Amino acid sequence: MAPSWQRLGLYASLLKRQLRDGPDVIKWGRRVIPGCSRGIYSATGKWTKEYTLQTRKDVEKWWHQRIKEQASKISEADKSKPKFYVLSMFPYPSGKLHMGHVRVYTISDTIARFQKMRGMQVINPMGWDAFGLPAENAAIERNLHPESWTQSSIGWEVRDQGTCRFGVCNIRHMRKQLDRLGLCFSWDREITTCLPDYYKWTQYLFIKLYEAGLAYQKEALVNWDPVDQTVLANEQVDEHGCSWRSGAKVEQKYLRQWFIKTTAYAKPMQDALADLPEWYGIKGMQAHWIGDCVGCHLDFTLKVDGQVTGEKLSAYTATPEAIYGTAHVAISPSHRLLHGHSSLKEAFRKALIPGKDCLTPVTAVNMLTQQEVPVVILAKADFEGSLDAKIGIPSTSLEDTVLAQTLGLSYSEVIETMPDGTERLSSSAEFTGMNRPDAFLSLTQKARRKRVGGEVTSDKLKDWLISRQRYWGTPIPMVHCPACGPVPVPLEDLPVTLPSITSFTGKGGSPLASASEWVNCSCPRCKGAATRETDTMDTFVDSAWYYFRYTDPQNTQSPFSTALADYWMPVDLYIGGKEHAVMHLFYARFFSHFCHDQKMVKHREPFHKLLAQGLVKGQTFRLPSGQYLQREEVDLTGSVPVHANTREKLEVTWEKMSKSKHNGVDPEAVVEQYGIDTIRLYILFAAPPEKDILWDVKTDALPGVLRWQQRLWSLATRFIEARVSGKVPRPQLLSNEEKAEGRKLWEYKNSIISQVTAHFTEDFSLNSAISQLMGLSSALSQASQRVVLHSPEFEDALCALMVMAAPMAPHITSELWAGILYNCHAEILECFPLQLGHRTRRAGPAS
Repeated sequence: MAPSWQRLGLYASLLKRQLRDGPDVIKWGRRVIPGCSRGIYSATGKWTKEYTLQTRKDVEKWWHQRIKEQASKISEADKSKPKFYVLSMFPYPSGKLHMGHVRVYTISDTIARFQKMRGMQVINPMGWDAFGLPAENAAIERNLHPESWTQSSIGWEVRDQGTCRFGVCNIRHMRKQLDRLGLCFSWDREITTCLPDYYKWTQYLFIKLYEAGLAYQKEALVNWDPVDQTVLANEQVDEHGCSWRSGAKVEQKYLRQWFIKTTAYAKPMQDALADLPEWYGIKGMQAHWIGDCVGCHLDFTLKVDGQVTGEKLSAYTATPEAIYGTAHVAISPSHRLLHGHSSLKEAFRKALIPGKDCLTPVTAVNMLTQQEVPVVILAKADFEGSLDAKIGIPSTSLEDTVLAQTLGLSYSEVIETMPDGTERLSSSAEFTGMNRPDAFLSLTQKARRKRVGGEVTSDKLKDWLISRQRYWGTPIPMVHCPACGPVPVPLEDLPVTLPSITSFTGKGGSPLASASEWVNCSCPRCKGAATRETDTMDTFVDSAWYYFRYTDPQNTQSPFSTALADYWMPVDLYIGGKEHAVMHLFYARFFSHFCHDQKMVKHREPFHKLLAQGLVKGQTFRLPSGQYLQREEVDLTGSVPVHANTREKLEVTWEKMSKSKHNGVDPEAVVEQYGIDTIRLYILFAAPPEKDILWDVKTDALPGVLRWQQRLWSLATRFIEARVSGKVPRPQLLSNEEKAEGRKLWEYKNSIISQVTAHFTEDFSLNSAISQLMGLSSALSQASQRVVLHSPEFEDALCALMVMAAPMAPHITSELWAGILYNCHAEILECFPLQLGHRTRRAGPAS
């Protein structure tokens, strides 16, 4: 039987004959790729020796669409294959990409290409986080309402007869920008959060949370503009505490708000962190955000002068097992009961003596034990963590003992220490005789069953306030009925769509409240007159479950198919900015845990590996006054930068790119100047992905990747010239020294394959992967001419180099591969190489 390299050479020669006969496509295994008249090489009939800027542009122009078409033909339907779900955080469709977008999406695209080459079923979806404050602010600034602004910026296409259809104006522009960067997303899975076919299911999940007792209303402080009479987001309050619009001093005001009870999942979410791989410090940030889950909240009803008031109070204790020893419930002087709209406000205010612990005429009845104890206003304003109410249990707290004795409060000792040192409960109803750990579990379980608290959480984690007095957000699907109270909209009536309001000024409270025809409705339960909720949801709700929708984006019957979610989830690699590593990640994990408990998915955690990439920073020049200068206003000829006109010395820093700091870089201009692959390689090579990039094209990174592309081109040129010289490769002619040189290349190539594969799959240090490939290309460039001509090991290593570089620089490697194929005696490398045995094997299924 012929040696393996001769068989491969036969296959290659048959392929070349097929190419010369002029078919339009070549079949590689199960895939279809462009063929015959491809690339600069085929167009001229000669290999271009010099890799100039024009050559780069010609190569990218030729291969860009062909690579895109090839990617679109790879099916995701074969569920018998292993899957890989790579997800990058989706953008707000502002209409313009910045270099931060370029970085995160280049990383995700590179990983997706690599996994496809391994034979995996891959999705790399993209969508648009389209609701939120930016559109609303833009509307106010332009004297429009958000719908009008949205029509012109996020995308309404004007049709005949003046009708409008929600389209893709800004989105289409951003898609073109992404496409020009050579990014191949799974566009058939595209989602847009402001479209009813998406936010219908956001509303569905909210109702499921409400039915589970995890969505509720209570009074909470908001930022109030007394001039415009409206609620402000934190971003609309300047550093002096004034309104961004009116300039008025912002006040704190209590309004009834909607919350999601994220504290109910604090303990399971904290525990689940232990089962996740290390997230480069993010797990620690998540753990710190949640806090130590050692206690729980319990619910109380309030009385005054022995009369039930209808008011409720939730208070925290770190020792719920000792609840039968409660002496009092303490609230802080800043509690909503003293400052909000409570019917008990006057009773509390009359009892308040600033600076003293005050006994009030209000009592609290524990909804679990039915014990009735007094409510006390403590002198200190700041409680532990984020608490404003806590349960006083003298048996477990010296501070509570002193307070109870000072105020003359009665209580029972409920903790007994046994001779062996264990502690057991006494005078505690059915929990009497239990040790404390068992009693903790039993009592909190009973409280959860009765829905009167009991979820184990920390003293620092708050429930998630999701109400926004905004127009451009998902309407909260609730109806307020005088007889029935809050009632969810029936599921069959979803979505509750946004009304078209006739005027929008940004003043006077929630914009939805002005749409009277929309607000006034009938109660779904009793059919009486009722009103719709006029708050919209925090946009973090929209992005808290979008990763599920990508698995089944066209589903009209449910948010997603359980079967499809179970196949694709969890996300194998989630990529995004570190600034979202706490709040967004926490909310996304919460929704995933909730959907698991609702039997919608089998996995609790939504993300397996997390890559929080650093920022792309630009150089800034700032006057002593704090004013940022444009680069054209700076004189850089001296030892230190100075103002070109005034000669003032400037403070030079590296900061996140922004228009206001004049340090931004237009991705399209950079691509035009250097080419797609150069920018991709620079972004990947300039720094490890978790570190910040200081954007400076004069540094070693950009010249380095330009030189490397030149070296790859030179390697292919040398190989092609050797093979077209008329000589036939004959390995048997190699001397022992030359064969040893080939074996050394083979061993080095195998080592590089192992290291590069680890970088792609484990630490995602793509900068290190590029460094390894640079090393391999250097070794190949030093090979003797006879080894280039005759050695199958050289040929094998050259092919492996091109294929390993392909996920990062798809255009140049496609052209190099096209040229090598005409002269190559190795099999076609459609898959990523593996280090197995004496010959390089390819990952993925056999053809």
